Amino acid sequence: MTAHLLQKYLPENSLLYLQQWLGQHPIQILISRERSSKLGDYRRMPDHSHQITINSTLPPELFFFVLTHEMAHFFAFQKFGYRIRPHGREWKEEFAKMLMDSLSVYSKDLQPVILQFSKSPKASFAASTGLVKYFHTDNGEEGNFVETLKKGTIFCYRQENYKMETKLKKNYLCTRLSTGKKYVFKPLAKVKKLS
Repeated sequence: MTAHLLQKYLPENSLLYLQQWLGQHPIQILISRERSSKLGDYRRMPDHSHQITINSTLPPELFFFVLTHEMAHFFAFQKFGYRIRPHGREWKEEFAKMLMDSLSVYSKDLQPVILQFSKSPKASFAASTGLVKYFHTDNGEEGNFVETLKKGTIFCYRQENYKMETKLKKNYLCTRLSTGKKYVFKPLAKVKKLS
C-alpha cells in the first residue's frame, strides 16, 4: 500500500513524513481488522521483504504513532542488523528521533505527551500513562481507570465483579468476589464501577 492510499487513516500533515520515511524502501503496509492483542506489528518476511500491519480502527493520531513505532523497527534493523533486541536501545533511539521529527503532526494537547514519551520510548502503548489516558483505550472497555477507585469499591471487569483492596507500588490488589482470589490490576485498566 502506498503512502497516498494510507491518507484516509492518517492525521493531516503526516503524509510528507511517511513519504520521506518510506522513500524507495520495499515495505508493504497492510491495514488489519481490529486485534485486541496488538495495535500493529513489523515483520521481515522469508523472502527478505518487509511487512507492517496496523489496525484499521485506530484514531488517526494513534494510527500514525503506531506506524511510526513499527517503521522504527525497520530502520533499527536496517542500520544495526537483525541481532539487536526488537525494543532495545537501537530501536528506542530510532523511534525517539522519528517522534521528535514528526511532533508537529500531533495536536497541541498531545504534543507534550509525545514529547515526554520520546524521552524513553516503551515497547507497549499501554505502558504510557499519558498515551492511554489521551486515547482512552484499554481493551475497548468503557468506564473508570482502576487508579481512580477508592478502597472497598466494587467494580466489574470482563463480566466478573471485584473489590478494590489496596494499592501496591505501581498496581492495585483486588479480590474477585466469586472466588475470593486476589488479582493485580494495572492503574489504567478500564472497569465499570458498581458501588
